[in-house]
Amino acid sequence: MMGDQNSQVSGSSRRWRRARALFDPWQGVAVIVAVLVLAPVASVVWMAFNPAENIWPHLMATVMPRYLANTLILMLGVGVMTAAIGTGAAWMVTMYRFPGSRWLDYALLFPLAIPAYVGAYALVDFLDFAGPLQTAMRAAMGWQSARDYWFFEVRAQGPAIIVFSAALYPYVYLLARAAFREQSGCTYEVARALGTGQGALFWRLGLPLARPAIAVGVTLALMETVADYGTVHHFGVQTLTTGIFSTWLDGNNAGGAAQIAMVSLTLILILVTLERLGRRRARFHRLGRVARPLEPARLAGPRAWAMTALCLVPFTMGFVLPVGVMVYQAMRSPEAWLAPGLQAALANTLMVAGGASIVTVGAAILFVYALRLARPGLAQAVLPVTAVGYATPGAVLAVGLLVPLAALDNRLADWVLAWTGRDPGLMITGTAVAVGLAYMVRFFAVAQGAVDAAFGRVTPTLPMVARSLGQDRAGALGSVYLPLMRGSVATALLVVFVDGVKELPATLLLRPFNFNTLSTRVYELVSLERLSEAAPAALLVMGVGLAAVALLARASR
Repeated sequence: MMGDQNSQVSGSSRRWRRARALFDPWQGVAVIVAVLVLAPVASVVWMAFNPAENIWPHLMATVMPRYLANTLILMLGVGVMTAAIGTGAAWMVTMYRFPGSRWLDYALLFPLAIPAYVGAYALVDFLDFAGPLQTAMRAAMGWQSARDYWFFEVRAQGPAIIVFSAALYPYVYLLARAAFREQSGCTYEVARALGTGQGALFWRLGLPLARPAIAVGVTLALMETVADYGTVHHFGVQTLTTGIFSTWLDGNNAGGAAQIAMVSLTLILILVTLERLGRRRARFHRLGRVARPLEPARLAGPRAWAMTALCLVPFTMGFVLPVGVMVYQAMRSPEAWLAPGLQAALANTLMVAGGASIVTVGAAILFVYALRLARPGLAQAVLPVTAVGYATPGAVLAVGLLVPLAALDNRLADWVLAWTGRDPGLMITGTAVAVGLAYMVRFFAVAQGAVDAAFGRVTPTLPMVARSLGQDRAGALGSVYLPLMRGSVATALLVVFVDGVKELPATLLLRPFNFNTLSTRVYELVSLERLSEAAPAALLVMGVGLAAVALLARASR
């Protein structure tokens, strides 16, 4: 009798262990986070193939060719210019010593702090008819009106390409500089001994070895170009992103916006796939354990000053001009710093971007830890899939989030009304929760990458010791991993926060009424031709970006 009872207990214990293995709470956390990250993209796909009103034939017959052609032209121009500027600048500061090369080594990263749309507002203000350049030309030449002289069209595709390139070349510069520095100096010494000239060193040795890094940088720049809204809207260039806005907001057709978003998403996925295929077989290894570092050649005379001038051009266009214009405009209206709208926008930005960064990094920690607890190889298979949010433009995420969130919001409101007799209103889309969720999905890959790298640097024996001393998996995370990952977690928090502060398209589409962040305040005031009032908010956005760039420059020493 007792044996039967023992067998029943042991059988139920085994069933409990099997059930616990099947429904591991850590794997449940990983599934929930993955669903949250991937759901907006899946929603866009479903809406695109199941629209309430199919206007795809109309889009193809009217605006879609123009949207797609303008987007491809922008991508081609930005891709060529960022590759040339970023690679050329990286080669010069790595291989040569010339006047100002040491501080330019870091200063060339500063344009990363400037959102492209702020650079667009600054360039148009500087070059426009009433701007300082044309005003000085008229004063010097005695011209009275625009009919007296020729000046190129400022709000056009060409200037938009220049702005994008000036703002985004640091992606290529940063990765190409790291690739050049990792190359062995012995290789270049042998090439010089064989009679290879300076130009041939770049084309036949440096460039082929750095090509994978350059390809990644150009891909990142093109993804930002496709995702942008503020810049192309200000220059009057109709792209896929502006098409999403006009079809959804002006045409009141969410299905058509989803179809355009699907084209944009497909373009991004093709771009990422081509980049990965292009460097799939690229493998470069050092020949020895200790490689002699590159020794920059010291230059003097006209050639040295020419290199200084070439490096100053992108730094001036990408950083000095936007900062100078915004500082000048802010000085014209000092009372704008005390405007209630600026204070409210600053508070909203800190609340949404700060909250989103905490939630995003926390979710990334739980997600990566849960995958590391699972069977080997699962993390390598799942992590790249959940990074799709970073490759998805903010406007596309907004389309994928707003429609399902609005339906969920209405169901929640009906449920609360039925149980309490009070209508709570829209608790998700009527607040900043939807904006924070968009930030989480958009920048989850950034936090995930930093956290995964931090986990990989922790010695595996340390959590094993904690487990042997009685700590469970949660205890090992809190007592071993997190204390050792403080620096990486802080970096991830800062980077996600900065990206949230700069994000414009998703914020414009998902924010509730009368809710402004710093980025949307800049956009709205510039749209009303009130750049002086927008300048303080733009300077605050750039100041936050500079903090992240300073951290990046310190890490890349």
